[in-house]
Amino acid sequence: MPRRRRGLFWLWMLLALGALAGGGWLLWGSRTETAVRYDTAAVVRGDLSVTVIATGTVQPTTQVEISSELSGTLAGVEVDFNDLVTEGQVLARLDDTKLKVEVVTAEAQLVSALAKRASAEATVTETADALASASALDERGLNARAVVVASRAAHDRALAAVEMAKADVTLAEANLETKRVDLDKAAIRSPINGIVLGRTAEKGQIVAATLNAPVLFTLAEDLTRMDLQVSVDEADIGRVKVGQEATFTVDAYPGRSFDATITQLRYAPDAVADVVTYTAVLSVENEDMLLRPGMTATATITVAKEADELLVPVAALRYAPPAGAESRGGGGLIGLIMPSRPRDSGTRVDGSGVWVLRGGQPVRVAITSGASDGTNIVVRSEDLVEGDEVILSQRGAGG
Repeated sequence: MPRRRRGLFWLWMLLALGALAGGGWLLWGSRTETAVRYDTAAVVRGDLSVTVIATGTVQPTTQVEISSELSGTLAGVEVDFNDLVTEGQVLARLDDTKLKVEVVTAEAQLVSALAKRASAEATVTETADALASASALDERGLNARAVVVASRAAHDRALAAVEMAKADVTLAEANLETKRVDLDKAAIRSPINGIVLGRTAEKGQIVAATLNAPVLFTLAEDLTRMDLQVSVDEADIGRVKVGQEATFTVDAYPGRSFDATITQLRYAPDAVADVVTYTAVLSVENEDMLLRPGMTATATITVAKEADELLVPVAALRYAPPAGAESRGGGGLIGLIMPSRPRDSGTRVDGSGVWVLRGGQPVRVAITSGASDGTNIVVRSEDLVEGDEVILSQRGAGG
């Protein structure tokens, strides 16, 4: 190779090596300038409430559906929707013409039975006297034995007739009582003090007393106290207890909440589309009568309360510095050229500690975690104080 060409060759080689070295120094400079930035939140001291959300409907504490025990035609309806009623008050009346006739007939049958009993008792007296006379004559030998036997048989038959007459009187009395009860049931009465929620009864309506008798009236006992029946998810039912406090809202009054207390947790499950829930009954005061039966409500049940505790975001327990951050390529120019090994993305979270930023460096602090509301969590630690900055996440300088 001519000397001139060899010179050009080495010149190009030197230029290439210089460019490569310059790129390496630029790459090294960019790496050294990269710094980790941490997203942090301060440890605070305060109160925390753990809640369970459930939906349901407002219902009267006691609700009664009233039908007729007798068949017949409604002769009159005496109450309407929202009317206040008292126990024993007449709500509607059936046509009782036939029932009154049946009562009169039963009274006559009872009079007849009483008369028959009196006649039988008189016969007993008569036969008793005849038997005594026949027995006295028989003792003196002045009467045939057959006469005495006949007198005694007549007396025994008279006694039996009295017992039959007494039974007839009892039957007549029972029949009369039945007819009087039926006549009384022709007046459909309220069994409770309350308010009329529903009414399907109309004058002239024919009522059939069957197993599926129509509901004529729906009464609520007292709307100043109501029940809220909510469905609690099976995942939450273990934390819900009788006596816990709750608040709830209804669509009719946006921005307003009502207080309630759990009074009953039912064991029977409700399964809809493979979703299992359990009914919780909450007692509600309704003195101002704002709540109405059937309103849909969303309840927030307080299942735990923590007061004056250290609180950190739940995200702090999920953070851990990436493992293997020290793993890079070889040193020198080759190390700059060769790509770094990827960092381990494992988080190694066990819930027993958080990372605190101290002096610009993450320091792990052991904790004991407590109740959580899904956003914050109670922590207890001898090395953690209010105002410490716990690390939530990290990112590069350009992130």
